[in-house]
Amino acid sequence: MASREEITVCEDEVRSRYSHLEKMTDLVAVWEVALSDGVHKIEFEHGTTSGKRVVYVDGKEEIRKEWMFKLVGKETFTVGASKTKATINIDAVGGFAYEYTLEINGKSLKKYMENRSKTTNTWILSLGGTDYRVVLEKDTMDVWCNGQKMETAGEFVEDGTETHFSVGDYSCCIKAVSSGKRKEGIIHTLIVGDREIPEAVE
Repeated sequence: MASREEITVCEDEVRSRYSHLEKMTDLVAVWEVALSDGVHKIEFEHGTTSGKRVVYVDGKEEIRKEWMFKLVGKETFTVGASKTKATINIDAVGGFAYEYTLEINGKSLKKYMENRSKTTNTWILSLGGTDYRVVLEKDTMDVWCNGQKMETAGEFVEDGTETHFSVGDYSCCIKAVSSGKRKEGIIHTLIVGDREIPEAVE
C-alpha cells in the first residue's frame, strides 16, 4: 500500500499539471513580430466567461486584468528595446466568438511588416557556430545585431557609402550603392570578411 506521503506527492503533481493546463486554456492568439532588436512573441489570453485578459511578451507577463465586464475592447503595451507601441483589439464577431487583431504603431501587423520591409534590411548569418540577426534601419542607418544596437563607422567611397561594425571577431560592412533605377533606390549589401550575405525575408 502507498504511504500517505506518496499519495500527497501524486495529488500535488496532478494539481500542478492541471493548474498549468487551466492557465493556458484561455490562450486565444499568438503573434510573432520582427523588430530591429529581434523577433518578439506576443501571446494573449482572453477568458470569455470571466473577461480575464493577460498579455505576454516573450513569455513575460505585461498586462493582467482578472475581471472585465466588457469582453470587447483593446489592450496597449510596448514591445522590444525601442518600446514599440502594440495594441490588441478584441472584437465580437457574433454570438460568443471573438476576433483578435494586433496593431503595431497604429498599423495592422500585415501593413506594419510590409512597411518595415521597405525601411529595413535583415540578414541572418552564422559565424563561428553562433547565429546572428543583423538589421539595418535605412532611415537612421542604425545597425542592430541580436538585439544590440551596434557601434558603427560610416565612410563615403567611390560608388556610395560603407558602414563598418564588428560582430565578435568578424569585421562587417554594409555597402550602400545606388541601383541607378529610381524605383529600386539604394541597394544595401552586407559583407562579412570577403563574403556577401544574402538578405533574409521575414
